[in-house]
Amino acid sequence: MSYAYRIRDPHGLYFITCTVHQWADVFTRKEYIDILLESLRFCQQHKGLKIYAWVVMTNHIHLIVRSDGMGLSDIIRDFKKFTSSKIYRAIENNDRESRKKWLLWLLKKENRIWFWEAGYHGEEILTESFCDTKVQYIHMNPVRAGIVEKEEEYIYSSCSDFYGTRKGLLELTEL
Repeated sequence: MSYAYRIRDPHGLYFITCTVHQWADVFTRKEYIDILLESLRFCQQHKGLKIYAWVVMTNHIHLIVRSDGMGLSDIIRDFKKFTSSKIYRAIENNDRESRKKWLLWLLKKENRIWFWEAGYHGEEILTESFCDTKVQYIHMNPVRAGIVEKEEEYIYSSCSDFYGTRKGLLELTEL
């Protein structure tokens, strides 16, 4: 395991990426994204998570976050553990999921759910320019993926909040 992306300051500002195991495109279904967003809201309301920018892609999420409650590593660990089992069960119980058999096979290893890849690639943000670069990277992700033409059109990101075009799906803390 690399130590280059370790959370050194439990209350610092970080750019993090969480990737679905094997880059499986799970977040193509609204019900799975809803579970993810609801869990982030819970972490905001009950664990001290502050979200500054975010995007949910089909197989990963990017966040700029910090904590003013429990340590950031602990929040991310709990978030990943909870969403792993909750989304896995949602797939299991979704009669309309055409990829159910394959996803359930892919997201389990040795009788244990393996939804997220290990780690979360946390990079501490120490300068305003680095922060601006990461915010732009987050918001341009759906454009680079060919999902939308304009970054503010993508509803599963904080871009519309930044541009003031509409209220986003998560509460943001100002940078």
